[in-house]
Amino acid sequence: MKILVVGGTGLTGRLVTNKLEKLGHKVVIGSPSQGVNILTSEGLQEALTGTEIVIDLSNSSSPEGENALRFFETAGKNLVKAELNASVKHHIVLSIVGTDDALEIGYLRAKKLQEDTIKNSGIPYTIIRSTQFHEHVEAIIQVQGEGDKVFVSNLDYQPIALDDVADFIVQFSLEEPKNNTIEIAGPRRGKMEAFVSEYIQITGQDKKVIIDNENKYMHFVVPTSLLVPAGQYSVGQVLFEDWALETFKS
Repeated sequence: MKILVVGGTGLTGRLVTNKLEKLGHKVVIGSPSQGVNILTSEGLQEALTGTEIVIDLSNSSSPEGENALRFFETAGKNLVKAELNASVKHHIVLSIVGTDDALEIGYLRAKKLQEDTIKNSGIPYTIIRSTQFHEHVEAIIQVQGEGDKVFVSNLDYQPIALDDVADFIVQFSLEEPKNNTIEIAGPRRGKMEAFVSEYIQITGQDKKVIIDNENKYMHFVVPTSLLVPAGQYSVGQVLFEDWALETFKS
């Protein structure tokens, strides 16, 4: 099949593209560097000619709320219009677990807009909501760190390996559209501070985790279980500790 991967030059996009090509599918990369711009529609209709599946891994240049809202609003309208013209059979969106429960965060409000745009488009769809990637622990350390201390709330956490995310995207994109939202997560659930402490220890960083009770994540106050699935979900294979050890060795 011919598949358009929007955001195909990013980390997730490259993995998904490689996996699809190994399965024998023809993949078109949807990115400005490849002549496909979802904000201006340049090259979009041509890329969709004969395309059956669109995998949307696009992201705004900044997580800041207004910037993200403008991006997903414009990109969503352009994609829907072009996909309806091309009679696309399945649209996949990669989104985030907990999006409905913290809409005061601008970026999550923008992701909800992205989800709702495709839900209301009439195009068959599958929305995949993922927990945070294993790789995100570095961002937590950077954003929530001060000197040799990292301040972490006692939030529920269940990160997933990027490779598992790519596998699920490929799997669900090749299945019949769910016309619904599904969730994916890693194989281990615990407290965020435990994952951060474990990563710091494995990678030999001279930092200390300070546990607080403010329920803060990246400086936002959030529900305790915002970052884990609320119901049924598909489980990844790669354990956080195995990923951390492999990352440290490389």
